[in-house]
Amino acid sequence: MIERHQVLTWLRETDEQRLETLWHWADAARRAHVGDAVHLRGLIELSNHCVRHCGYCGLRAPNAQLPRYRMTTDEILACARQAVAFGYGTVVLQSGEDPQLTTAWVTDLVRRIRAETPLAITLSLGEREPDELSAWRRAGADRYLLRFETSNRALLNEIHPPQPQAGRDRIALLRVLRDLDYEVGSGVMIGIPGQTYDDLANDIELFRTLDLDMIGVGPFLPHPETPLGAAQLGPCPLDQVPNTELMTYKVVALTRLACPRANIPSTTALATLNRASGRELGLQRGANIIMPNLTPTEYRCLYEIYPAKACLYETAEQCHGCLMRRIVALGRAIGTGPGGSPNWQARAQQPRASAPQAGVRN
Repeated sequence: MIERHQVLTWLRETDEQRLETLWHWADAARRAHVGDAVHLRGLIELSNHCVRHCGYCGLRAPNAQLPRYRMTTDEILACARQAVAFGYGTVVLQSGEDPQLTTAWVTDLVRRIRAETPLAITLSLGEREPDELSAWRRAGADRYLLRFETSNRALLNEIHPPQPQAGRDRIALLRVLRDLDYEVGSGVMIGIPGQTYDDLANDIELFRTLDLDMIGVGPFLPHPETPLGAAQLGPCPLDQVPNTELMTYKVVALTRLACPRANIPSTTALATLNRASGRELGLQRGANIIMPNLTPTEYRCLYEIYPAKACLYETAEQCHGCLMRRIVALGRAIGTGPGGSPNWQARAQQPRASAPQAGVRN
């Protein structure tokens, strides 16, 4: 198990030859604990409406420059059927924090997908009430992604101000999700202004403490139509974490060593920083998941959480073909089935006070 002082040392490491050792350790841990298969999660961006005022995200409510959309149930089901045709085992239903995606509407959508496809279902719909999360789990949702973004609470409140009427605690919600028997995912941004190396080491330690099943990390990329995107930042403090491609690889690798059984994606943000080989390098440094985008192109360009996202104007077919070729070129296998986290599977085998709901699969 990697210790905190080792994490801090590696976060500050810049020697390329030394870093090859870290990449080797992370890739070996990935192979030993989650195998060589790269599982594909079909991403469907349901809605770009959001009530939050986050200081970095292009979907923030005050961004009047952004045309808003919500996909219909039929459009979403068409994307889910496309995921089946492509051989994916999972769809990820993601949106801004949109109250119009009601408990009943999402419940019906989850049930429809479960009835019409063999897909596992991951939800990423922001901070929701425990009774909503419970209803969606009972309906058949398998996984929930809720990034805590940074373990530094003061820094989080600066960039992600809480709702005045509902100060939900994301760490507490992650524990609720675990109690509901979801496969639980979270993650952080790397290089937030004011984020220190100690903060980032704390983030990695919190991944382990929360016993996460899925962990997504990516660089801080603020949208220009946000306070942090428009701000003229001064010189970086000495201990400021950079939001670089290299730092992101280091966090991917260290996360693999800290949480060896978790599913870890090589993200679109990495591909945005390095379109030629960002995803591949992520897969070679600890990651085992890719999330091809199934969102129709007329909506995809409107889900602009940060600028110049990779694959913005590709069709789902083009994105699928490109990723398949890249994975095969690495000598890695394409995963089949839902590809549940070995961490969740190990926890599911432990005795529980009550059995999970019938019909719910991972």
